[in-house]
Amino acid sequence: MKYLHTMVRVTDLQASLHFYCDALGLTELSRKEYPQGRFTLVFLAAPGDESAQVELTYNWDAETYAGGRNFGHLAYAVDDIYATCERLQRHGVTINRPPRDGRMAFVRSPDQISIELLQRGEPLPPAEPWASMPNTGSW
Repeated sequence: MKYLHTMVRVTDLQASLHFYCDALGLTELSRKEYPQGRFTLVFLAAPGDESAQVELTYNWDAETYAGGRNFGHLAYAVDDIYATCERLQRHGVTINRPPRDGRMAFVRSPDQISIELLQRGEPLPPAEPWASMPNTGSW
C-alpha cells in the first residue's frame, strides 16, 4: 500500500492556488480539466516531496462546502516556522495559532481548511512578535 494524496474541494481555484503555492510554498505538479464532468484537478506537493500530494478539486458549478469533524488538518514540516509565518502574513494570511513555542502554528486556506505548520527538528527559541501574539479565530 502507498499513500497517494489528500483531496480538498475548493470554491475559488485562483485564490486557493495563491494560498497553497504563493503563500504556503507548495508546487503545482499537474493540472487536468474535465469539461464533461465540469471540474478541474490540480495536484500540489511540497518541494522535494512529490510523494505526499494535495489534490485541489474545483467544481465549475457553484457549491457550498461545510467543514466536517471527520477531517482535521493538513500538516507540513518547515525549516523555519517564523520565516514561514512571516511569508504567509505578507500574502494576507491570518496566523490563527501563532508559533509562540517556536514549534507549531496553524493557518486556514481560503476554503477554511486547517493547515498545521511544524518546525523541523528542535523548536526555535521563543521570539516576538510570535511569543505574545494571541490566537485568532479557530484552527
